[in-house]
Amino acid sequence: MSILVNKDSKILVQGFTGTEGTFHATQMIEYGTNVVGGVTPGKGGTQHLERPVFNTVADCVKSTGADVSIIFVPPAFAADAVMEAADAGIRLVVCITEGIPVQDMVKVKNYLQGKPTRLVGPNCPGVITSGECKVGIMPGFIFKPGRIGIVSKSGTLTYEAADQVAKAGLGISTAVGIGGDPIIGTTTKEAVELFMNDENTDAIVMIGEIGGGMEAEAARWIKENGNKKPVVGFIAGQTAPPGRRMGHAGAIVGGADDTAAAKMKIMTECGIHVVNSPADIGKKMAEVIGK
Repeated sequence: MSILVNKDSKILVQGFTGTEGTFHATQMIEYGTNVVGGVTPGKGGTQHLERPVFNTVADCVKSTGADVSIIFVPPAFAADAVMEAADAGIRLVVCITEGIPVQDMVKVKNYLQGKPTRLVGPNCPGVITSGECKVGIMPGFIFKPGRIGIVSKSGTLTYEAADQVAKAGLGISTAVGIGGDPIIGTTTKEAVELFMNDENTDAIVMIGEIGGGMEAEAARWIKENGNKKPVVGFIAGQTAPPGRRMGHAGAIVGGADDTAAAKMKIMTECGIHVVNSPADIGKKMAEVIGK
């Protein structure tokens, strides 16, 4: 069993009939993902992409047994969509939406406490288990099946790392894009922990960026737990000026520990193989696992 999703996962799409939902659901189906239906309020009872459309997540779950949801809902309604999915008993919610107000995410984070639902995102590319299941917006052809896990705040760097790992003669077990917002459902450390406990993953690529303390938290956890699997790390934003937001909402240097240099130092001290350029990720991984 890979982490989070596999060929047996039953996916529902929230915002199914919209432009984004339609485009990416089509790509997911073409990849071989088991998309069982979707939700667009007011369009229940119709068909879309040869799949049933429901008014609510609860209806869709009852009818199809869906256990994973992907959200393509506009920012103003996305937080409600996450909570609706959690209410319906969905175990994994992947929220792609960018621009959800921070206050909304505070409510979501609070709401999910004590519930069995795991949220990945928002503002993320999603999750893919190579050759089995794509729940997200990543280009599927880049991900060759293998035994390297990827956890990343950045979407494009996820694809870059996957491509390099493949070119180094290795492949990807699962890649998790955790998202670039200040408040997200699954942290770097939580994703790393899933990979450390996954028998199908031999090594991990951990991609972070300036802002926040997630990478340091993950690095310390890896060290405390005896560096069970090799980790190659990269931090984006090495030339970023302090106090200015760089792309992602969460990518802002607030204090001394938020800088790329500080994060890279902590990661190196914790036994992570840190590279200075994303161009070296694949090469370093091959070297580290002795291929």
